[in-house]
Amino acid sequence: MRLQDKVCLITGGAAGIGKATAIRFAEEGAKVVFCDMNKEAGEALLSELGNDASFTVVNVADRSEVQKWVEQTEEKYGRIDVLINNAGVTRDGLTVKYKNGEVVSEMSQADWDLVIDVNLKGVFNCAQAVIPSMIKNGGGVIVNASSVVGLYGNFGQANYVATKAGVIGMTKVWARELGRHNIRVNAVAPGFVLTEMVQKMPEKVLENMQQHTPIGRLGQPVDIANTYVWLSSDEASFVHGTTISVDGGIVLGT
Repeated sequence: MRLQDKVCLITGGAAGIGKATAIRFAEEGAKVVFCDMNKEAGEALLSELGNDASFTVVNVADRSEVQKWVEQTEEKYGRIDVLINNAGVTRDGLTVKYKNGEVVSEMSQADWDLVIDVNLKGVFNCAQAVIPSMIKNGGGVIVNASSVVGLYGNFGQANYVATKAGVIGMTKVWARELGRHNIRVNAVAPGFVLTEMVQKMPEKVLENMQQHTPIGRLGQPVDIANTYVWLSSDEASFVHGTTISVDGGIVLGT
């Protein structure tokens, strides 16, 4: 019960890594407060988590929605101890696809903007909203979801990689800014994780992912959730400003 009675906010908590995180945090005694855009999935998970949990439909890219969610949490629970910035989206595509002497396609402005808004602006919105509450209550923990592609880059993911590299940068800045307030800030960089979305990929693609993972398997959502638990607990009280890769030893491009 490493998170006993801690009030823990989780974004993108209705599926995949977020769902596994909500379940693990509840098992560790936390009061789980999660949001997602998928109302049906969120309400289904809420019924599993029990009376100490709460769910709200929130678009993390919308500053006003985030602020309202945080204020409601403070009103209900009186404090915020942990923020897991887990929400994210992908819209993959080549920056420019050039064939037979001409441009045949390019990443759309809409796809660029959406990924930046959710994965980067959304992380900023949530952190900025909870920081005053954490300072007032004497400290807290912020954990940001990055990705191995934020470290190594990846083909066809200029938008996604930009956000995940940006998250690492913001993590370092916030570590410098917030350490004096007893707020620890870290990032986690997952490798290929077998979420519901990934499971729908062609078998050949999944096999290729596994071949690039030296430990010989794809990650499970709980592998990332367990890392979130540890970073949020007092066991990681001297871990600050770092990015932990949870990737089975992967090196992209090998």
